[in-house]
Order: sequence, then C-alpha cells, then structure tokens
Amino acid sequence: MVGLYLVPPDRALVLCVDEKPQIQALDRGSATFPMLPGQEERTGHEYVRHGTTTLIAALDAKVGHVIGRCYPRHRAVEFRDFLDVVHAQVPAELEVHVILDNYITHKTRVVQDWVLAHPRFQFHFTPTGGSWLNLVESWFALLSRRRLKRGNFKSKDELEQAIEVFIARTNDTPTPFVWTRSAEDILDNIKRFCERYLPGFL
Repeated sequence: MVGLYLVPPDRALVLCVDEKPQIQALDRGSATFPMLPGQEERTGHEYVRHGTTTLIAALDAKVGHVIGRCYPRHRAVEFRDFLDVVHAQVPAELEVHVILDNYITHKTRVVQDWVLAHPRFQFHFTPTGGSWLNLVESWFALLSRRRLKRGNFKSKDELEQAIEVFIARTNDTPTPFVWTRSAEDILDNIKRFCERYLPGFL
C-alpha cells in the first residue's frame, strides 16, 4: 500500500476510497461569536437537526482530485453504485488500485461480484486499526474543519450542496497529500503495530 503511494504503477490510478457516514445537517439557529483577545470563538448550544447524509469519496492519491457522492444510507448497494460512478469517470485504459478499509460493506457478495466483472479494479485493504493509511481520511478532515464544523444547514439538500461545492473547489486546484516519512519508517511502524496488536498477522 505504501508502495502504491510512493511509486504508483505506470498507466494506473491509485484511489483512496471510504465513507463518511451520518453527516448531520445542523441548523444552529444562533450566531457564532468571533474570537476576541482572551476569548475563544463561541457558538450557541441549541440546534435543529434536519437529517443526515453519507458521503462516499475517492481521492486520487497522485493528483488530489476527488470523486464524491452523497447517499441517504450506508450499505453495500450504495457502495456498489459509487463504484459504477468511479468506473464511468476513470479512463478505460487505466488499471485502478483502490485502497479501502476492512468495513463489511466493502466485502459483501454484491461488491465482490462487481470487482470480478471489472478486472481492471484491484482492492487493497488497510489492516484493522490502520485507517490512517487511507489518504482520503485526511481529505475528510479538511472537509470537516473547513466546511462542516461551523456550517449552518437548514436542510439535508443544503448540506449536500455544500459538500458538492467543497468537492468542486478541491478539484479546481487539486493538491495531493505528500508522505513526508520514508517508506522504511512507515513499514517499520506498521510492523510494530501488527506485532503489538495483531500477533501473527504478518
């Protein structure tokens, strides 16, 4: 997996895929009080929740481009639909290496059948507890900090539109996340983690 990030294969795309479930459309109903000298930013405690959405996203590890779609639920059916979205947007001549976690939705029969029918797609699963290896998690963190955390949404549709705008702005000037540690250091950390928490895994 680290090798896919550091030395991606020729004529192939490395996509980091995951879900961000239960994103709440919160109408906070009160003003946010800005930060002042000696006082942190404050916001009221009351809000109205207008439902939730689940975002499934694929981050191009090399370029930083994002493919994303919101769904009302978080099941294998939605994940399979998202794979169709990715398949339609990725040039047909490219192999696709998909990095994703061990969530049960990713291993259901309907998804396995889809992968068998699309041999250019290869799945690479992060080890249990190793979701930090998936770069799309870093993009989710940016989405949360820059758009969702202080957002005020009067409907689920308004929330989903805000997410779509954030994806579009990301894609206007895509920037890849860059590994700053060496492959050897990362692999040593993974080995230590597995020895401590997953004996016999390696």
